[in-house]
Amino acid sequence: MDKGLGKRLFEFAIHVIKFTRDFPNTKEYEIIKNQLIKSATSSGANYEEAQGASSRAYFVNKIKIALREMRESNYWMRIIIEISQKSNESSFLLNESTELMNILGSISSKAATK
Repeated sequence: MDKGLGKRLFEFAIHVIKFTRDFPNTKEYEIIKNQLIKSATSSGANYEEAQGASSRAYFVNKIKIALREMRESNYWMRIIIEISQKSNESSFLLNESTELMNILGSISSKAATK
């Protein structure tokens, strides 16, 4: 059963917020935590805004922003995996961000060509 993209983006953001609560209290982790939370939550917020778009151009723009933000989330997740011990949660979040990137990329491509 398909959860719906909006729900997946929302759940991804919640997982990221909860995941980052256990980061070490160091300057580098604070920077990564802030960047990851901002990009993860922004992706879903821009997708939600696209759903109420008043024009195709506005929809495409918001989807492209959601995609860029998810790409950034994926980047930060890869950094976390490289600098910390790999865990099931970080692997899940990396895989989910990759899937979400692919979905948003497909929507963006299809919407831009119509």
